[in-house]
Amino acid sequence: MNVSPQQQLQQLIDGARRIAVLTGAGMSTESGIPDFRSANGLWSQDMSLAEAVSVEYFRRAPSAFWQAFRDIFRIKLVGDYQPNDGHHFLAALEASGREVTILTQNIDGLHGRAGNRRVLEMHGTLLSASCPDCHMPHPLDYVQQHEVPACRRCRAVLKPDVVLYGEAVPLIDVAFEAALNADLLLVMGSSLEVSPVNLIPVEAARAGIPCALINYTPTRFDTLFDLCVHAGIGDTCRQLSC
Repeated sequence: MNVSPQQQLQQLIDGARRIAVLTGAGMSTESGIPDFRSANGLWSQDMSLAEAVSVEYFRRAPSAFWQAFRDIFRIKLVGDYQPNDGHHFLAALEASGREVTILTQNIDGLHGRAGNRRVLEMHGTLLSASCPDCHMPHPLDYVQQHEVPACRRCRAVLKPDVVLYGEAVPLIDVAFEAALNADLLLVMGSSLEVSPVNLIPVEAARAGIPCALINYTPTRFDTLFDLCVHAGIGDTCRQLSC
């Protein structure tokens, strides 16, 4: 009797108590949020994406940075985006009593909104900005009210709480530790093109931890995985139980 990839994934989940889940842009596109790399923006004519959202550009020309940043992320700064079936499945997995740690490359906050409590936002969040001088945090609604948002305390130009190009990923060591202490690493909606995050499944596989991938298209790391499900996240998760 043939066992479907979804049934094999169910078996892996059933056998795991501690699950680390690495999520990428494909997780959010099913909520209607396009991958920002595909958005048409100011930078496409004048500079590369990496230059437009770099920490160096923010420091050199903060007003121009914010103009480009708003253009690039406009689709994420507006709209009432909601968690999808994939997000809800991961929240239900945690609610079932398993120890679920989300290692997300996404900056939209949807995992927390769905109900997961252990969420490592490795690339930061769009939902706030902070003062680079006095470190005072500011919520998104304040940021949206100003073309070039300035600190309410010291008037320095705010920096969005996302990891910009040229900055280190502050939670990467914690993310590796969570993956290496898991009974299962599940990668969802990531093409695994961004370093150093794409090394997480490399190290997990090397440590002998079962690894599974849900992604529409193959990745260059597919051979690392015990199981690859090349399908939609929502369609796959609706076939799974907690």
